[in-house]
Amino acid sequence: MTTSSPSSGMRAFFTIWFGQLVSLIGSQLTGFALGVWVYDQTHSVSLIALTQVALGAPFVFFSPLAGVLADRWNRRTAMIVSDFGAGLAVLLAAILFITHTLQPWMVIPINFFISTFATLMWPAFTASVTLLVPKEQYGRANGFVQLGEALPQIAGPAIAGVLYVAIKVGNMALIDFATYAFSVLLMLLFVRIPNPPRTADGHQAKGSIWKEMAFGWHYITARKGLLSLLIYFLTINFLGGIMQPLFIPLILDRWKADVLGYISTILGVGMLAGTLVMSAWGGGKRKVFTLLGAGAIGGIFISAIVFANTIPFLALGGFGFMFTVPMMNASSQAIWQSKVAPDVQGRVFAVRRAIAWSSQIIAPLLAGPLADGVFKPGMSAGGFLASIFGPLVGVGSNHGIGLLISLLGVLTVIVSVLAFFVPLVRNVEIDLPDHVITAAPVEVPATLKD
Repeated sequence: MTTSSPSSGMRAFFTIWFGQLVSLIGSQLTGFALGVWVYDQTHSVSLIALTQVALGAPFVFFSPLAGVLADRWNRRTAMIVSDFGAGLAVLLAAILFITHTLQPWMVIPINFFISTFATLMWPAFTASVTLLVPKEQYGRANGFVQLGEALPQIAGPAIAGVLYVAIKVGNMALIDFATYAFSVLLMLLFVRIPNPPRTADGHQAKGSIWKEMAFGWHYITARKGLLSLLIYFLTINFLGGIMQPLFIPLILDRWKADVLGYISTILGVGMLAGTLVMSAWGGGKRKVFTLLGAGAIGGIFISAIVFANTIPFLALGGFGFMFTVPMMNASSQAIWQSKVAPDVQGRVFAVRRAIAWSSQIIAPLLAGPLADGVFKPGMSAGGFLASIFGPLVGVGSNHGIGLLISLLGVLTVIVSVLAFFVPLVRNVEIDLPDHVITAAPVEVPATLKD
């Protein structure tokens, strides 16, 4: 088995992290540009929702296979394939726009292909943390992973708002392609990741691709605490999946695209602040308490969006919510990395993400009908919701999306509080032992077996 020293492992981790940081900045440009362009062309919340479904669906359908590949291949190879394939899909978007053949509906398959290759990155990268970083540093390392997602949200949207006017979608996608290429080159030249140590769990999981894909599911269901924690995230993601397509129309129905960019940057600052706190702190001794507490506080901030009649108030609510996201994600990841054997983390983490993201297929599709068919007309003068909430937040269809987002925030608070009173969730770190690396049984050739 290949091994690496803690110092060389940390260097490899930060090299991968930096490459992904650059790549995510490029992805912010393309994601912002395509989303605004689709809404500018169609003014359809439902089409925006479909582009979000296209991003989420591959994580549901292909993550189990991606997890098996992340465990079978060297994890550096899996990450290189992920960035290279996603980069080609972005390059296609650039070519279509520059040649004046890009249509709004085409963003759906483009997002689908980008996300399909991206399914390889998450299980490979997160499972690599276990191989490169000492266990006592899991919380901080995952804080840095969250930091890598937060930094692009600070500069990315504000830059994208300016570039969208100046250089248009096609050139922004070309920049994104260059960032993918940069990440691939970094990993080719400077990163070496050891293969995971063999464990009894890994030996048990070996078999056909179908068996290995199913193993991740059986592994989770055999550990009820992890399954319960996963159900909590499935619920939170469902609520967030309805929220996500609403953000662009929430802003653009009142202000211009540059305001969307500035507020998105402020949200990124909130996520950065949360990641810096998490990177320095690492979370409480009981990570699950940090996770659920952050979920409840984040829901409170989101519920205040209903009062967001001004840009500063909207920015404050979004900042507070994004501050809690890294604490939730890093705490959850630290729990899973401690409880799952290293050589099966790829397939287990992939199945975990497939389940957690399964709501992303249905939830965004509810955003359009709820916003356009219920809440916007309901908050109009004479609407059935205006008589209830109008005295509190004002009357007008432009208040409808804000009210919907706020109610989803209230539900987030309720779910997080209720999860605390579920013993399987609350005691997951106590009831389940940390993984122990033991030698796997040595395989005997079939001709020598009794």
